[in-house]
Amino acid sequence: MSCVMSWDEWARHDAVGLAERVRNGDVTPTELAQQAAAGIAKVNPALSAVVEVFDDVVADPLRDGMNPAGPFAGVPYLMKDLGPTLKGRLQEMGSLLMKGNRPTDDSYLTGRIRQAGLNVMGRTTTPEFGVCSSAENPAVYVTRNPWDLSYTTNGSSAGTAAAVASGVMPLSHATDGGGSIRIPAGVNGHIGLKASRGVFSIAPGASDLTGLVSTQGCHSRTVRDTAAFVDHCRGGAPGEFMPYWQPKQPYSQLIQRDPSRLRIALSHEWGRYRALPHFVAELERVGRFLEGLGHHVEWALPAVDFQAAFAAQTTCYISNFAQTISNLLKPMGLERPPADLVEPINIKIWEEGLKTSYTERAQMQAVFNTTSRAFGQFFEAWDIILTPITALPTPKIGTMDYLTRSDNPSVYDWFENLWQNFAYTPLSNLCGLPGISLPLATQENGLPLGIQAQAGQANDGLLLQLAAQIERALNGQWNNGQRPGIHVCH
Repeated sequence: MSCVMSWDEWARHDAVGLAERVRNGDVTPTELAQQAAAGIAKVNPALSAVVEVFDDVVADPLRDGMNPAGPFAGVPYLMKDLGPTLKGRLQEMGSLLMKGNRPTDDSYLTGRIRQAGLNVMGRTTTPEFGVCSSAENPAVYVTRNPWDLSYTTNGSSAGTAAAVASGVMPLSHATDGGGSIRIPAGVNGHIGLKASRGVFSIAPGASDLTGLVSTQGCHSRTVRDTAAFVDHCRGGAPGEFMPYWQPKQPYSQLIQRDPSRLRIALSHEWGRYRALPHFVAELERVGRFLEGLGHHVEWALPAVDFQAAFAAQTTCYISNFAQTISNLLKPMGLERPPADLVEPINIKIWEEGLKTSYTERAQMQAVFNTTSRAFGQFFEAWDIILTPITALPTPKIGTMDYLTRSDNPSVYDWFENLWQNFAYTPLSNLCGLPGISLPLATQENGLPLGIQAQAGQANDGLLLQLAAQIERALNGQWNNGQRPGIHVCH
């Protein structure tokens, strides 16, 4: 397949830059789609990041209703194989159970994405139903980290993380129910924003109020791409259960100026969960860097009952996922998940979640309330809190502790393993807070380490402002200007 530009030139462009080239008449959406498809063909055999390329959309970017006059002007885009549906396209959710599942309608957010001028030309990998931290079932696919193929990308936005890190896409879809945007962005070396509640619609299947913890978003390599994505794809569908808010000015404008002096807290001690000493040292180094930008930085922690919060989060996941699986089984005429088609931990989650009583859900929501109030009080005194994106190193491929293929007899013990590594991201989902992972640090194994910034509800713009200030201070050189070993330019 022919390429309209060199790979170095391709990798230097973000999505906003490619859109400018289209509007200037230098390239066409078809040429961009062809180049992206060539990039996928180049790196996907090593990474297993992309499940499917829509060849008919590569040939005709207008085929599925993309708006060429939108701000992204036909820039290629991949959709995670979970969440928003694409009319007539497969959505298999990383599961053998869902093979051949073909939704009949676009989701509301899909329509927003197409209207913004993003050309949805394929789908990326995810763990089964997005539940675990790695897209790693050999019967489906095994997605590998482009920085080192012996490591996972983490998840659940696994394929998107690998596709963006390897230079295939400047921008791609991701979802986050407990860190699934931020964690893979963090260990693949790019930007992942989990927006506040009330930004991206998950209509028509659910709402921010009924879904409680899950939200939509993207991975990108530049702050302005993430800002533009939020600006043009946000907003509620008719009949939302709660109001969808708008900022006073578009983020694409806001990020052009630095934030005022911020009160930034550092923490890695979340209840009984602690980060490795190397991760703490990296966090401290970033704190000193931010002091150099003029911000006030010190160690501080919200007055949260972390043990109660993680127990409530576990109850939420188990009961939510059980209902999700039940809703998938019903139209198939199945009474329970087949053991040969659904991974063992997901079957255990389904079994355990069906036992959840209304009283237990009410108690869970009471803890959600007290946790959210505690974070809210904290953000009266502080603008931002920084943590490492994970507490422990990225697992190697084949590490069963975090996989839903695990033979762990206890769902609760399995979740406890997750929290020991992925403690810092889920509570922002519980509270509806924004969080962003920025590629500012490095693990001892050589993989990137995201530093996460979280802020109070609806302060998404502040996180993007700080990220843009950092990006300018680094002259745009995230990851010290390094690229992973598997990359379209190599």
